[in-house]
Amino acid sequence: MKHLSLSFAIMVAPMMCLAETPNALITDIVDGHILPRFVALSDSTQALSDAAQADCDPTSDTLRAAYGTAFDAWVSASHLRFGPTETDDRAFALAFWPDSRGATPRALSALLSKQDPIATSAQDYAEVSIAARGFYALEFLLYDEVLMAAGNPGYHCQLTQTISADIASTSQGILDDWQTTYAFIMQNPSPDGVYRSDTEVLQEMFKSLSTGLQFTSETRLGRPLGTFDRPRPTRAEVRRSGRSSAHVILSLQSLQDLASRLVDDALSAKLSDQFERPLSRLFDLEDPTFASVSEPQTRIKIEIIQQSVEAIRTLVRDELGPTLGVAAGFNSLDGD
Repeated sequence: MKHLSLSFAIMVAPMMCLAETPNALITDIVDGHILPRFVALSDSTQALSDAAQADCDPTSDTLRAAYGTAFDAWVSASHLRFGPTETDDRAFALAFWPDSRGATPRALSALLSKQDPIATSAQDYAEVSIAARGFYALEFLLYDEVLMAAGNPGYHCQLTQTISADIASTSQGILDDWQTTYAFIMQNPSPDGVYRSDTEVLQEMFKSLSTGLQFTSETRLGRPLGTFDRPRPTRAEVRRSGRSSAHVILSLQSLQDLASRLVDDALSAKLSDQFERPLSRLFDLEDPTFASVSEPQTRIKIEIIQQSVEAIRTLVRDELGPTLGVAAGFNSLDGD
């Protein structure tokens, strides 16, 4: 799977910060936006692992609720694809999607049919294919009619517990790295460091916002939309667990929080209004999995939501970027 990537060029611009102290804007984002999301991810994934240990039945309401809470936490942090989330491909270990070739159900089916002993240890399980790890793999075990009933029940239980424990371990590793090193790195750029200036740190944060909006528009909404002649409702993210629309909402809400911390007062109201447009339409959509995308009236509603997200991307690129001394350059996904 291709990494979503944006290439950015830094424009020389005066930054209103002190050269020898962390930029207050960066500190606010690290302490107020980034760290709370990874704390929530670590706490909720540990609760998921505990729930799986207590009751591994895929129809367990308690287990499914814990899964939903933990997945919410990941979606809210999923745009922060740099530093600790990229170490050892942790982000992909938590969230391998899109899976256009069906690697996840194939990998899980192989494990279940062979009763592979690697599933007896969360530490060993970290070595299996990324396609068989993380939230999307667990969705198949908890919600897919075929894989819910596949294999020996005892092994299915063990696999559910091990994947849950692996998710918790990966999430804790991300949080540990943020708390012990990476928060300091971002707040204290240096000539020989990962970030050489406050501007480079803001570039990273701006890229996270831009890429998050792009993924939501082009992938979370674009995949089920397909084309007018060929809509693809079965390509909607996490449709089995009925979370497709909820993921768009969670992503936009989290990106709105990040954007609100980056903007100045002059742009704040305008950006807030732009985010509220797709969010209000999503709350009114009443189609949690975009299953009705083949119906013209529903399709138009989802297309309007996508256009609203694109309008936010344009505003971020054209008006927010320059205020930060950051400009978006060539985008490999645009084909230009």
